[in-house]
This record gives sequence, structure tokens and C-alpha cells, in this order.
Amino acid sequence: MSSLRTHDDSWDIATSVGSTAVMVAAARAGETAKPDPLIRDPYAEVLVAGVGPGIWDFVRSEEFAAKVAEADAEVAAVFTHMGNYQAVRTHFFDAFFADAVAAGIRQVVILASGLDSRAYRLPWPPETVVYEIDQPKVLEYKAARMAEHGALPSAQRHAVAIDLRQDWPTALRAAGFDTGKPTAWLAEGLLMYLPAEAQDRLFEQVTALSAPGSRVAAETVGTRSDERRAEFRKKFERIAAQFGIEEAPDVAELMYNDPDRADVAQWLNEHGWRSSAVSSADEMRRLDRWVLPPGESDQDAFSSFVTAEKV
Repeated sequence: MSSLRTHDDSWDIATSVGSTAVMVAAARAGETAKPDPLIRDPYAEVLVAGVGPGIWDFVRSEEFAAKVAEADAEVAAVFTHMGNYQAVRTHFFDAFFADAVAAGIRQVVILASGLDSRAYRLPWPPETVVYEIDQPKVLEYKAARMAEHGALPSAQRHAVAIDLRQDWPTALRAAGFDTGKPTAWLAEGLLMYLPAEAQDRLFEQVTALSAPGSRVAAETVGTRSDERRAEFRKKFERIAAQFGIEEAPDVAELMYNDPDRADVAQWLNEHGWRSSAVSSADEMRRLDRWVLPPGESDQDAFSSFVTAEKV
């Protein structure tokens, strides 16, 4: 279980789980700035820059990465891996949406959307409607930043400001969601912040709202030993102290390390979906983005990307 979470906690964009959305956007900004990026997110830098100073400034700094490499090669490899992972994850789920709209789906729901900019940056077909569900303060921040920079969504975007632990299906329907139309759902960077029973309830709700032909994609939760997590926490704390990184959130403490969590692909197969899963490690190797040493080969420590279709 997480020691920093409660059943009714909330956050804005710079605190608790909200801060992880900024770090993810910072990784997308860093990838976009590379000479040959795997993904391009022209809005990521805009979204990060408005938050104020934080660890995200280091995440997208090549100079910082070089200094870390000099101080601790293993920690530097982990930093590089984290950035590569975010690029590969974004690439995978971008492709999921491209396949969904190619199959004729025009209704999209992004669960816990955070600073996801897909409603703005993907080339959606006409009549596509994208619903973004997240905490009110998170959605307010994103809308304000996009408006300040004149960014317009490339689909019909509807913000559904509600906590996923509340009655979000009612709020989604009130925003115009049509249960009779096939939907493409995304749970990216979400399940690790839910306890096991909440994960099951989320997919039960998604299933109840999904017409035949709907699709869902999800990032599963990898499991790493407490000893390995503690080892890297100490290394990071040393690097943070050396380079003056203050108030860096312990992301692992925001997550629910629940051993009873259901296997997402299996759960979906047993509840009216036809699913498949791809190891994130395999996907990173396929795209030549794997940088960890051979010793980091425990498949259970890495997430999988699951996709499924409602039958």
C-alpha cells in the first residue's frame, strides 16, 4: 500500500500525483527536443514551463543528465531509461488511437488525462470527440496554458472534471458520452495509483459503458522488490543532495504496491473483451531504446501494454 495516499486525497498540478503528470510531460518535452525523436509533442514544453521550478527542470536537461553520468553511471542509466520508457509508452498508445480511428471509432476517453495533449496534437478524423477525465485543478491548469498559447484541439474536446474514485460514469454521460457508440479508452499512467479493488472497479465501469467494438488500452503495474526500490531511493537521494534537487516527490510512495492486483489482460478476457499484452521491455528493445544493463532483466519489474476489443 502507499504511505502517502488516502481514499479521499486530492491534488493540483504541482503536488502529489499531479506532479507525476508534470514529470511525464517533461519527458515528452525532452524527447521532442532530440534530433530524431520517437514522438513529437509540441505542447509538452508549454505545459511544463507554467508549473514553476521543480524536478521536471532536471528531467528534460541534457546538461543535468551528463553530470549524473559522471557521478553515478547506474543512476544515469536509470534516468535515461525513464525518459526512453515515456517515449516508447507514448508511441505505443498513439498507435493504439491511430488504429482505433482507422477502425471507425470516433469516441475517445482518456482516464486520468493529466497533461496528455493528444486531443490537441493527434490528427483526429472529423467528428471525433475526446473526453478527458481528471481532477478539476489539473484540467483547469491545462486548459489555461493551452488557451494562453492559442492552442486549439484537433478534436471535439470535453473536460470532465471529477475524481475517478467518484461517480465519473454519470459525469461522463452528462458531458455527452454516448454508450451506444464504440469507444477507445486509455488508462495510461493510472493503474499504479489505484489499489487493486479500485482497478477492478474501474474496468467494471469501463466495461458497462462500452458498446461492442469498443477498445481499451492500459499500462499495467510492474512489481519490484522492496530491497531494490530502497537501493535506488538511496542512490537518488544522494544525487538529489549533490545537485540541489529539493522537494523531489518519492513517486514510489504515491503508488499502491498491491500483490493482489489482477492481471489486466486476463481480467479483460474474462469480462467480455479479447485482449493481448506486450511487455514494455520488449517494446523498448524493439524500438532500440533499452539502455539498462543485463542484470535488469526481471520481467515482473516492468509494465506491460495491454490492448483489448469488446466482443
